[in-house]
Amino acid sequence: MRKALIVLVSLLALVIPAAASSGVAAMPAVTAGSSSYGRILFDARGFVLYAFTRDARGPSRCGGDCANAWPPYVVSSRPAAGSGAKPSLIGTTRRTDGRLQATYGGRPLYYYAGDRKRGEIRCQNISEFGGLWLVVRPSGALVR
Repeated sequence: MRKALIVLVSLLALVIPAAASSGVAAMPAVTAGSSSYGRILFDARGFVLYAFTRDARGPSRCGGDCANAWPPYVVSSRPAAGSGAKPSLIGTTRRTDGRLQATYGGRPLYYYAGDRKRGEIRCQNISEFGGLWLVVRPSGALVR
């Protein structure tokens, strides 16, 4: 029994990180929480969500190298509104590869590949790939 438990725990240690990095949110949600920039949006795991000014409320304009640096918040269905998020602002858009990307106030949402832990904000107000990358307030406003 003990050996089976060790095997199970070892398998979970391999499977959970793989699922987390697959790019599809298992329990998609958008929440609001405190940060050094005030209240901003996070996913259900506590990772910061960014918007790209080049998207300007519409389909994503970030693919290829851009999407490697700024992975889209890909979901299988419309995310739920968690604490502090406005349900009326949450939606989805279809990416060119067919996947659904979560939106807030019509803007596609992204992660920054360099943010490795919950609450980490390493690239706020950065100009890359033809636009600014900004964290988002629960009102939908971008933090500049």
